[in-house]
Amino acid sequence: METQLFRIAVLKEFGATDSNLQELLDYNQNTFEHESLVEAIRSAEFPEPHIETWQRYCNLAKLEGAFPILSQKLVQLKFPIKSGISKTENYQIATKRGTATDGMLEATGLSLIHPDQVQLFLHESLVGLIPVILVGDREDFVALVQALTKKNEPSPVSQSMGACIIGGYNNWNRINEYRLKWTNQQLSPPSELDWQTEFKKIIPKKPLYQDRFILLSKGFYSNVPASSLGLEEKDWLNLSHLIRLEHECTHYCTRRLLNSMRNNLVDELIADYRGIVLATGNFNAYWFLNFMGLEEFPLYREGARLENYRGMPPLSDSAYKVLQKLVKSAAENLEKFAKGSSDNQSYDVKLLQPKDQQLLLLIALTYLTLEQLASQNAIQFLYQSIQQFTYLLTDS
Repeated sequence: METQLFRIAVLKEFGATDSNLQELLDYNQNTFEHESLVEAIRSAEFPEPHIETWQRYCNLAKLEGAFPILSQKLVQLKFPIKSGISKTENYQIATKRGTATDGMLEATGLSLIHPDQVQLFLHESLVGLIPVILVGDREDFVALVQALTKKNEPSPVSQSMGACIIGGYNNWNRINEYRLKWTNQQLSPPSELDWQTEFKKIIPKKPLYQDRFILLSKGFYSNVPASSLGLEEKDWLNLSHLIRLEHECTHYCTRRLLNSMRNNLVDELIADYRGIVLATGNFNAYWFLNFMGLEEFPLYREGARLENYRGMPPLSDSAYKVLQKLVKSAAENLEKFAKGSSDNQSYDVKLLQPKDQQLLLLIALTYLTLEQLASQNAIQFLYQSIQQFTYLLTDS
């Protein structure tokens, strides 16, 4: 109740009215689950089940190329991007039942402009390895997003989108490998009915067949040109890659540890904070505001990333304006915190390994709401949160 009253007071301070107060409270509700954090941290010491399979993909990619291997293993890449293709019977039985695409007229393959510029590797995040597909050409990135997240339909992809995490991906290649292994273990050749019975048993065991991986492009982060940040294009491209990769890894961390990963501004602020700090050593609020289209606050640059996180249903215009004020203040508070945090770490924090220190800060950030991060007490809240979870991590 005390936190709720504080949030209401902050929202009113930033201009919220009785008409938009509840929608902002709902939008900014903290959904990160901290109750089982110790167990989640311990489980993150072990790679997820799909990593072994993707390690094989990476090994094959070194010999045959990343895109040819991915095209063999991921069923959506056997189909082109075409309007209406997801409604065809062959597409549905291939992607929903794992039926082999041999002989399917629709399965002409996904066509890329520069397939040779696709790379595949495993990246070490704060909570373990995650597969990354890195795409060199923007149009190829869009095609892969459409294939893997939009059922091969030519749905629009925002110019400000340069990466995404694909989670809960039903990998029929893994299911087929499981079937082959299961078949070889049977005393006599199993029938199709036998397999369907076994298949029903594994459906609830999602780690056996569902994968999570990152799809990454090589362009400027958030489609912001180098000139906007006073950088050379080559330097900005290198920094963009680091920011983008760490941003997506942050989403992976919150999903694996805290069971939450949303298209929400507090999630984006935390992920961009991690990305900018990793790339540059500190947090720059002006960079973040550029990424969101608020570099000339209170003006907003149409088409920027901010509009991707307006919520479902979308916030009203008046609530959206309040949200912009909140996120600007929160970013500025985080910049102040980042500049002073190295000198103000407690002795317990300094005892932790650097990776654990990063994990601690990430967890501390997820404990706070956007209202708390935007308030005059933000830095105090952050240190209190860090202190709370320092003991949690050291005890674990």
